[in-house]
Amino acid sequence: MPPIEDHPLRYKLANELHARPFPTMASPSTAAYVAIKQTEEAAGRDRAQDLAHLIALLDRFGAPHPQPGATHYSGQIGRHHLKWEQHTEFVTYTAFSDGVSERPFDPADFEVFPEDWIEEAPGQRMTSILMRIEPRMSDKQIVRNMDDWFVPESLAVAKVLDDDAVVAGDFRIDPAGHMRFAVFVGPETGSRRIGRIVQRLCEIETYKTMSMLGFARVRDLGPRIGKMDGELTTLMDDMTGGSKPAEETLSRLLAISAELENMSARASFRFGATGAYEAIVTQRISALREERFTGRQTFAEFMMRRYEPAMRTVNASAERLNVLSDRALRAGNLLRTRVDVERSAQNQKLLESMDKRADMQLRLQRTVEGLSVVAISYYAVSLVAYLIYPLTVTTGMTKEMLTAISTLPVVLLVWWLVRQIRARIE
Repeated sequence: MPPIEDHPLRYKLANELHARPFPTMASPSTAAYVAIKQTEEAAGRDRAQDLAHLIALLDRFGAPHPQPGATHYSGQIGRHHLKWEQHTEFVTYTAFSDGVSERPFDPADFEVFPEDWIEEAPGQRMTSILMRIEPRMSDKQIVRNMDDWFVPESLAVAKVLDDDAVVAGDFRIDPAGHMRFAVFVGPETGSRRIGRIVQRLCEIETYKTMSMLGFARVRDLGPRIGKMDGELTTLMDDMTGGSKPAEETLSRLLAISAELENMSARASFRFGATGAYEAIVTQRISALREERFTGRQTFAEFMMRRYEPAMRTVNASAERLNVLSDRALRAGNLLRTRVDVERSAQNQKLLESMDKRADMQLRLQRTVEGLSVVAISYYAVSLVAYLIYPLTVTTGMTKEMLTAISTLPVVLLVWWLVRQIRARIE
């Protein structure tokens, strides 16, 4: 029996599930992370530039290059282990190293990414993180460290993964320009579990930042959406009151509809991406399986108070834009119907006017026909008179009497001929 034929993408699709494994990390260790995004048309960018930028970093450390067209890379650069991933709108670099600096969250830990190399990136930094992973200590010592390292007002902290670790962060940018996260891991926590915690914290921060782009877009569009809502309401009032010509109202309405469609088309990708990123943030936080630590707010509670209102604003604005588009469409249909009815009435009046003019033309034509019979008869009688004048000698009648006798038959003959011609034409 011949072997069954494999789909050409079978192995590629199966391997894709295992292409981006979680990193393995020990405690203590340090992670430096940066996400870079192009400012415009990031989803359709030239991805070869991302790969070229990665290769430029690898060349500084004499590290091997990735495969052509690669979308992820993992390898050693100096004393750090680098993990690079290419996403739909951005690329991420994560550098892991053993041990922690004496100074917590020392900006020198980020020097694995040279400053001039960062400046040459094909895009802009969306977020960067310094993460400190330490062995778990007493709760009191963890609290003291958190009070020293983070802003208490916005600090989120929780025990995660069945109390295997304590994670903390305040989601604020420190003086060096980085976000700070601390992970305190228990002695029984494995290196792969530590890697999963670090990866999820990086993803929470990255996708939170990316989804906030939708909120920024809403703030830009909000005033114009509100103004267009008022303009559309005014147009609806004009339609109801009939204070302005329907054609003028329809022209203004079509302009608003076109602008709404343009806004919707330009914002649809960002709104869709925001919803996807929000779902990822929620899923990653859920995967941490948080438990409260010393009465502090958890990551989920922080997001509920600070992040979710922004996402609800984005969702509400997207819905409002769709509703406005639907309103403009319905108003346009109603107004076009009104214009069609008015034009039909105008056409009906025009047809009635044409009927009246046709009737008048018919009457005039009949009048002209009558006059033409008289004129033709006059000339016909004159001709006949000349023909019968010689009969005056034989009949003894005068010319006037012969003319009078021939007038009636000639007129009748002319009238009959005109009727015959008219009948043939009709």
